[in-house]
Amino acid sequence: MKINETQLEQVNDRIQALVRSNSFYGKKLEAAGMTEVHTPEEFAKLPFSEKKDLRDAYPLGLMAVPEEEIVRIHSSSGTTGTPVIIPYTAKDVDDWAIQFKRCYETAGITNKDRIQVTPGYGLWTAGIGFQNGAEKLGAMVIPMGPGNTEKQLQMMMDMESTVLCSTSSYALLLAEEIGKRGIKDKIRLKKGVIGSERWSQKMRDRISGELGIELYDIYGLTEIYGPGIGISCKENCGMHYWDDYIYLEIIDPVTGENLPDGEIGEIVITTLVKEGAPLIRYRTHDLSRIIPGTCACGSKFPRIDIIMGRTDDMMKIKGVNVFPSQIEEILGTFEEISSEYQIRISHLDGKDTMRIYVESTGDVDFADLSRRIAEQVKSRIGFTPIVKVVEVGVLPRSTKKTARVIDERFN
Repeated sequence: MKINETQLEQVNDRIQALVRSNSFYGKKLEAAGMTEVHTPEEFAKLPFSEKKDLRDAYPLGLMAVPEEEIVRIHSSSGTTGTPVIIPYTAKDVDDWAIQFKRCYETAGITNKDRIQVTPGYGLWTAGIGFQNGAEKLGAMVIPMGPGNTEKQLQMMMDMESTVLCSTSSYALLLAEEIGKRGIKDKIRLKKGVIGSERWSQKMRDRISGELGIELYDIYGLTEIYGPGIGISCKENCGMHYWDDYIYLEIIDPVTGENLPDGEIGEIVITTLVKEGAPLIRYRTHDLSRIIPGTCACGSKFPRIDIIMGRTDDMMKIKGVNVFPSQIEEILGTFEEISSEYQIRISHLDGKDTMRIYVESTGDVDFADLSRRIAEQVKSRIGFTPIVKVVEVGVLPRSTKKTARVIDERFN
């Protein structure tokens, strides 16, 4: 999907703002001699920006307007390295809320809904993003934040919440707790807006089935605005993204070349109207594809597929490159196991070992199931893991994101 003339004008306007402000990224563009682009081909020659660039700009080197125009900062949720600080103007905050309002509307959510927000508030963009969009929509917000499951469920019943906003991990935990307590008949949820981590079809089916709700994937990242730059619709065929606010490319993660619509690669995003910290050709490391054609829902906005993983998710085991999504796909073929799994990679006796933990019920032969899963992994990927089957509920649940891959080789 080539960049159009309007988008090119918006890009040039943002480049000029970056250069004028003498910001970190403006200097980078100036040094590359790229202060204006006139064609899609010229745009494709603009240098990429990476998370390392953003970290190098810490704390406020990304700021592209005078400080008195900045009303807020947010920071990425990463736990390693220098954090990334993103400054926002009042217009940025409002633009973000408008995009999030669109997300709710795309999911069929209205101002008559009661929206329970469970993601974290503070420096992280999640909680406040869900809230701002809901307020822009005119819906009632129940701003819970993460954790305190007892209180979450009490408020969900008392307030008769109709929409749950959460990570998939926490949605699953809540679904299991509702089941254990036998209170499903007191829950009024109709829809779930789920984001922040990749989740399997098996997990989606489980949450949807146990809670009896429609689920919608939401997309976003702190560096761009936060969650709300895209969402799935009732057709459940990819996520619509707002191309009047962002221009999205799919590139080959190795060569950096643009890929045709329909091919899987790395998502690269350019902000078209962002003021506080405009980003040009930002490499997200998220893997997806642009879905060609018009969606049956009638929306004019283009679509990307659900996030299939990250370029930096790859594990190298016994000389074989493996993505968690490949393991997930294999596990999805076994009806006897739940949606939860954990991969642990160790270096024992001079060789790499992968252990896969899965959950099942007591009426299944654990030893036989372990053997069959290990055989499937060997057949599909090329090495034999150690598979451990445990009772449902043994693997950790999270109120935020669940760590599914633990690499103990470098600890």
